[in-house]
Amino acid sequence: MNHDFYPDPYIRGILNTVKSIAMVGVSPKENRPSYFAFKYLLERGYRMIPVNPGQAGKDLLGQTFYARLSDIPEPVDMVDVFRASQYARAVVEEALVLTPKPSVIWMQLSVRDDAAAALAETAGVKVVMNRCPKIEYGRLSSEIAWMGVNTRTISAKRGKLAGGGAFQRMSLDRTTMAGGGTDAASRAEKDTKPISS
Repeated sequence: MNHDFYPDPYIRGILNTVKSIAMVGVSPKENRPSYFAFKYLLERGYRMIPVNPGQAGKDLLGQTFYARLSDIPEPVDMVDVFRASQYARAVVEEALVLTPKPSVIWMQLSVRDDAAAALAETAGVKVVMNRCPKIEYGRLSSEIAWMGVNTRTISAKRGKLAGGGAFQRMSLDRTTMAGGGTDAASRAEKDTKPISS
């Protein structure tokens, strides 16, 4: 895998396939990027599991913190590494001894460890580095106004309301230049009730 460029179908395939994400290094502080990413992905229908030894046993948006990946009592589809690059290898090594192994290791923006990626890929685990699943989800779902990134998608068509709250939530079932949608978006939409007038 060329870790300098990820094709949209590769990223979309991951976001379609994973259902549970263990976010290692997530902070309970509402002004931290990890908190925003955690909350965003939770609202999109993913089962989010916070991992931070300093917060073990506490609660984050209704989800219990665990100290280590090995403490999580259920299988995890993806491990999202929200730690500095020098800690990535240790997280990858811990993830690879889980039974079953996660299918994806995702390293956040600015986090890159090519040796750790090679270790995971040798074990049959997909890897993404130096990307944020929140941003990638937003880009692929055309949430331009929310994300502040250039998605190369131009449309005057208003996105579907996916929730009953005050927020406009879009999902990856919107057609973009690359096309496609995700199962996670469908799950999130099923869990919300339509707005009644």
